[in-house]
Amino acid sequence: MDLLKYVDSEFGTRNDLPKFQAGDTITVFYEIKEGKKVRTQFFRGVVLQRKGTGSTETFTIRKMSGTVGVERIFPVNMPAIQKIEVNKRGKVRRARIFYFRGLTGKKARIKERRR
Repeated sequence: MDLLKYVDSEFGTRNDLPKFQAGDTITVFYEIKEGKKVRTQFFRGVVLQRKGTGSTETFTIRKMSGTVGVERIFPVNMPAIQKIEVNKRGKVRRARIFYFRGLTGKKARIKERRR
C-alpha cells in the first residue's frame, strides 16, 4: 500500500460527523479564537458541494444574509468544527448545485427528501 494512503486512512478522516450531501440544510458549529477568548459560532445554510477525499475533503455552504449570498468552505477535518447538525434533507439531482446561486424567491427552494 502506498505510504500516503496509509497515513491518510489512519489519521485523516473524522467519523463523528453525520452524513450529508448537496441540497441538505445544515448547521456547522465552530470555535473562534479572539486573543485569549474562545467562543462558538454557527453557520447555517444549504450544502452546495462536497469535494475531495480523505484529509483534503471540503464542503461548501451557502446562506442568504439579507439580500447578499454568503458562501463558506469548510474542511471536513478542521479541528475547530465542534459539531454538524442536519436540519433538512434536500432532494436534488446533482452533486454540485451551483445553479442555486442564480435563483431567487420561490425558485430557490429545495424540495425535502422523504424517507
